[in-house]
Amino acid sequence: MTERKEELPIYVTRPELPPLEEFIPYLQQIWDSKWLTNNGPYHQQFEQALCEYLGVKHVALFTSGTVALITALQTFRITGEVITTPYSFVATAHSLLWNGIKPVFVDIDPRTLNLDPDKIEAAITPHTTAIMPVHCYGHPCDVDRIERIADNYGLKVIYDAAHAFGVRLRDDSVLNHGDLSVLSFHATKVFNTFEGGAIVCHDAKTKQRIDHLKNFGFVDEVTVVAPGINGKMSEINAAFGLLQLKGIDAALEKRKAIDARYRELLAGVKGIRCLPISIERVANYAYFPILVRPDYPLSRDALYQKLSDNAVYARRYFYPLISDFPMYRGMPSAAHENLPVARRISAEVICLPIYPAMSMEQVHYVSGLIAV
Repeated sequence: MTERKEELPIYVTRPELPPLEEFIPYLQQIWDSKWLTNNGPYHQQFEQALCEYLGVKHVALFTSGTVALITALQTFRITGEVITTPYSFVATAHSLLWNGIKPVFVDIDPRTLNLDPDKIEAAITPHTTAIMPVHCYGHPCDVDRIERIADNYGLKVIYDAAHAFGVRLRDDSVLNHGDLSVLSFHATKVFNTFEGGAIVCHDAKTKQRIDHLKNFGFVDEVTVVAPGINGKMSEINAAFGLLQLKGIDAALEKRKAIDARYRELLAGVKGIRCLPISIERVANYAYFPILVRPDYPLSRDALYQKLSDNAVYARRYFYPLISDFPMYRGMPSAAHENLPVARRISAEVICLPIYPAMSMEQVHYVSGLIAV
């Protein structure tokens, strides 16, 4: 199918934005009140709205998912070693280094691309204090097995749930698993507030500590109880988030349709593998990764270049592995022989464009480039 010129280029994602005129009344209210930040009315309304939409008890808003990850580790005073995945965006492991914690990388499951529970237990040492799994591409981790391991060894579980907005597992929010879950509302995510993030927790006492940590540790005007940071979400971001919630269900339905069409068009392409769909979960279709196997006519990088040459800007998420970057590759757990599955997947993966405004003609165009 020939692509119309005006529909190129096609990027890996584009943010879903409401009509600008719908945002103006929110801005007017902020201008009138002069309350720009520091737990304002939109901040409070947005936290409550997220609790209701996501089906969780407590949400603490942040300026970014990365600041939220850093703060989540401080919430439980995590030290020593934390077991995590090499197959993620670098912020996952960077949050550990920012806290003086040693990341311990373990391999991933070849089917889900999440932390392999069979590898976690062998990596636990007397210095291990927590596990930080990632719900990669929004696909839930094996939360039950991870919980059992954590309980057996007295470890905290902090999920990097940056990809998992709205994901449900067995009719419950996946964010209700673990001790904490951390969301990202970055512009590239399924749900965005321009920049932003959040920590999901299960009790009011933990929420209070998180709120102290994200506001310099202040309890009141003269009392500071922790070396906190300025991690508060502004009123503008919170107001935008409230508006975005009105359109999120429609956006997810559009993503679902694009995901289904990709699967239909790529089903018979030899050497291309799409990740399986789990009947246990409600997905958010945040990404559409394919694996370029050895029996495909082109290498992964050659296909990536072919797409780029034809104005399709896919991404190799996640390549290189986090463990290959200079600040990590000297660690024993980063050794090549310890991460064979993650290394293979990283060499095969391409995430194809997917976003609500993407037309089915564009989906056919992208798929056609892969199929020939």
